[in-house]
Amino acid sequence: MGASPRLRTWRQKTWVKTHAATSVLTPIAAEEFAALMAHFAPWPAARPVGVAVSGGADSLCLAWLANRWGPAVGLIIDHGLRPESAAEAALTAARLASFGMASRMQSIALPRGPGLAARAREARYQALAGMAAELGIVDLLTGHHAGDQAETVLMRRQARSGPAGLAAMAALHDMGSVRIIRPLLDVPPGRLRATLLKAGLEWVEDPSNANPAALRTRLRQTLGDPDGTGGATASLTAAARRRGEARAGAEREMAAILAERASIHPEGFAVLSPGPIAPAALAALLRTLSGAPYPPLQSAVADLARDPRPATLAGVQLLPAGRLGQGLLMVRETAAMAPDVAAGPSAVWDRRFRLPAAHAAASGTTLGAIGADAAGLRHRIGLPAAVVRTMPALRRDGRIIDHHPPVAFAPALPLAGAPFFI
Repeated sequence: MGASPRLRTWRQKTWVKTHAATSVLTPIAAEEFAALMAHFAPWPAARPVGVAVSGGADSLCLAWLANRWGPAVGLIIDHGLRPESAAEAALTAARLASFGMASRMQSIALPRGPGLAARAREARYQALAGMAAELGIVDLLTGHHAGDQAETVLMRRQARSGPAGLAAMAALHDMGSVRIIRPLLDVPPGRLRATLLKAGLEWVEDPSNANPAALRTRLRQTLGDPDGTGGATASLTAAARRRGEARAGAEREMAAILAERASIHPEGFAVLSPGPIAPAALAALLRTLSGAPYPPLQSAVADLARDPRPATLAGVQLLPAGRLGQGLLMVRETAAMAPDVAAGPSAVWDRRFRLPAAHAAASGTTLGAIGADAAGLRHRIGLPAAVVRTMPALRRDGRIIDHHPPVAFAPALPLAGAPFFI
């Protein structure tokens, strides 16, 4: 079992007592935070922002600042990964209430097994996006800071990421239904704690942040810069900023290429006009049509981008376009599609097609591919069989009851959304 919130508060005070003597850190003033938020303007005066609050110092400081800046709601996820997580979530809600901030809380359950940290992170973001949508919130603030950015650069270097990956975290990331905004990416973490101390606020220290088994923890210890004010942190964040500027320019160029060369259809396929195409643009097409959260490596795409031709790559087939026009038809690979899912409200099938939140279906109704039933529907739908096989349908007792359900083609990332934002 982890330490109780009371014991972690004692440890927090001990850390402050021993650490404060070694550094002088300036709290973040309201005017400074307003200037940081102006970077993402315009802001509708009556529209609240959401703040993802774990209860740690970084997110709690962000909540404190955002609540003084304008309308804001704290969004708290009880991840259930430690026995005391529910108590910590309740304590966090109480701390937000102590300075007048409204909050919402949601619990998630994750099965144990490989990749737990990554699965927990994805589940948390999905839960936060769902809560934000229910509240009509389109901007979600997170407390990532300069230390996090420096660690991310080191992690990407270790993973041998390309130039785009070395840009690290974007200040703004479009998830479709919500924008993730990181206003504190240039702010050292020590200043966040100094701000809380001045405000008289305590926070929760998550013991997993000190777990040496985690790569991020080991990199943080290697940096040896808990305040985030050292030269190494400044150098790494500056490098990320330079890479970010280059990535933003490349993504604007890619969007222009895609607008000229590709047409995307709501049935989940695309037509690519003839001729070579930039590998990044082809990778973005493959990512969108497969519903993958990340594009394939450009090295895997480069040969096909130089000479686009019939092939199968990254869960997508490239076929002659035929009567759909000149060039290539790009369509989901049949063998790579996901199994059917229960057709409940907001159900997502194959990471690409989403039912409406208000959708109601009888028990036993599933959402999945038309598949082999395409032979009897191809002429009625009026599209090539390769496309029809990959389109969604509603089934009950194994029989199609609706081959044109009210789904939205909503892959994990848009073809060319907001460019990288620094």
